[in-house]
Amino acid sequence: MNLPIPFSTAPTDAVEQARFNMIEQQIRTWNVYDGQTLDVLGRVRRENFVPLAYRALAFMDIEIPLRGKAETAALLGEYMLSPKVEARLFQDMLLQPGETVLEIGAGSGFMAALLAQVARHVVTLEIDSALATMARENLHRAGVLNAEVRVADGSQLTASAGSFDAIVLSGSVASVPQELLSLLNDGGRLVAIVGDEPMMRATMVRRTGDRFETRQPWDTAAARLLNFPDSPRFQF
Repeated sequence: MNLPIPFSTAPTDAVEQARFNMIEQQIRTWNVYDGQTLDVLGRVRRENFVPLAYRALAFMDIEIPLRGKAETAALLGEYMLSPKVEARLFQDMLLQPGETVLEIGAGSGFMAALLAQVARHVVTLEIDSALATMARENLHRAGVLNAEVRVADGSQLTASAGSFDAIVLSGSVASVPQELLSLLNDGGRLVAIVGDEPMMRATMVRRTGDRFETRQPWDTAAARLLNFPDSPRFQF
């Protein structure tokens, strides 16, 4: 378990009020009720993982571009998920102290910072080297020591990547990647946003021995993670 070290100036009352409003008005009302999840969201300073140009939007119920213009970021999938989606994914992982976690899509490093508050070790992969550098620097400044950022293509992982108690995809895929399921330890969980626009399903897969149990409890949508297979197009 790792406690973050705030690296901004001392938060103002307005900042803490905005954080409180985000948790109470956006996140709780989206069926995020787990005490551990709410505690972590209250401690990790989301604003310090948002690019400076968008810092004023840190607590709003929107996706935040990681660089460039919003339109370009949306097309490339280079944005932070909205706070309520991040919170729901985190809650659904059922993370336990001492576990190891793999994240696909590091982005700004915010999800990895959340995961690192509970997990023993977090490996977060980012296909874009510039974004990987951003995530690494944000985590370092926040004092998060148990999250490792790697430049890698999550769609190309093999058994040599190791095994994990939990895997989260911070972006969408057309179907659950079977190669990632093979990296789960017994009792491990994979959480992803699966399907096609306009509506996708949050998908949780739990491994028990050689069996995989799947649930899809809520709907959302997110940009595609790069290089994962897309849905086959229907042909007449």
